[in-house]
Amino acid sequence: MHDAALHRSARPTLAVKGLSKRFTIGEQTVEALRDVNLTISKGEFVCLIGASGCGKSTLLRIIAGFETATAGTVEMYGAPITGPGPERGMVFQDFALFPWLTVKENIAFGPKQRGLPQANLDEIAARYTDMVGLTKFADYYPSQLSGGMKQRVAIARVLANDCEVLLMDEPFGALDALTREKLQQELLEIWERTKVTVIFVTHSVEEAVVLSDRVVVMTAGPGRIEHDARIQLPRPREVSAIDFNQVRRDITQYLTSHVGVKSVPAVA
Repeated sequence: MHDAALHRSARPTLAVKGLSKRFTIGEQTVEALRDVNLTISKGEFVCLIGASGCGKSTLLRIIAGFETATAGTVEMYGAPITGPGPERGMVFQDFALFPWLTVKENIAFGPKQRGLPQANLDEIAARYTDMVGLTKFADYYPSQLSGGMKQRVAIARVLANDCEVLLMDEPFGALDALTREKLQQELLEIWERTKVTVIFVTHSVEEAVVLSDRVVVMTAGPGRIEHDARIQLPRPREVSAIDFNQVRRDITQYLTSHVGVKSVPAVA
């Protein structure tokens, strides 16, 4: 192994250190994140979970380089992240595809921007279109696709750009339950084949336990890490299994431990 590669492999893929983020809205200052520390190794699948407003998406956007922290740092292989880069690809809930490009053109967009020759672009587009099961739809436009198909294109587009870290902000949140379940399994298959590092934001405890190696629970106002649970269940995971539901209950307890319980008056 070359010295540079050895140096990279000895460091965590991502290290979030003392991260804080404050926004100014009018005359008010809102603290979205406070002293967040998180280390993620190469090839890990990590889910971030927490109530709305806990800063999950803000943390993801800082890792992506779309926003800057007020304090603290995010490092990739020891180098500070100062802006967006192709090694960190973002997949959004609303797909964010280019409507004027076909499936294969959307997937080849990043490599094309890097100036790769057409033969390489065709090969890359074909490989990743096949990986997400859309070969028959390669010449379709986004408007001709279902929500699940659009999300497959969005995932393939990021992977085709040689990304090492796949950042996913509630990517299946707008899909129906059956499509969501199918895409969860497809994402796991892609992850196992590519060994990409995944950070996945979700509201669903079940989704987090189905997918991840680790579930990181965040508290609201300001966002801090409440709990970091390693999921030891073998894959594939059966949501009706006793051990699965025990893990789900444990994480739900952490998720709700900081939420005040209000008494509900009895109805006559």
